[in-house]
Amino acid sequence: MEDFYLKDETYKIIGACMEVHKILGKGHSEKVYGDALEYEFNKNEIDYKREVKYNIEYKEIILPTYYFADFVLFDKIILEIKAIQLLSSSEIKQTLNYLAASKNKIGLLVNFGEDSLKYKRIIL
Repeated sequence: MEDFYLKDETYKIIGACMEVHKILGKGHSEKVYGDALEYEFNKNEIDYKREVKYNIEYKEIILPTYYFADFVLFDKIILEIKAIQLLSSSEIKQTLNYLAASKNKIGLLVNFGEDSLKYKRIIL
């Protein structure tokens, strides 16, 4: 198996997401999945922050609009959770925007809204 940046941390996060999906299945709101993930992160001693605000820089100013990442884990990985029928390119672009604003390099986009958990590792 190939070695990649923050591999172990990424696997821990995906494992927690799989556990949540296994127990809750699909059909809940993103907030419900976020609450369950907080439980799993605490139980597994995964360092996280929830609802992290990121400013958007434009030239020499900070715009009044900002982003909120669902989770930031290990101070390096953005986790964006969805509970929708199918992931599309707009969710990927949203995660890329969060990465650009945060200056982080790795994002995980996870969808709890399908029969089986779907996730994408996004690199900026």
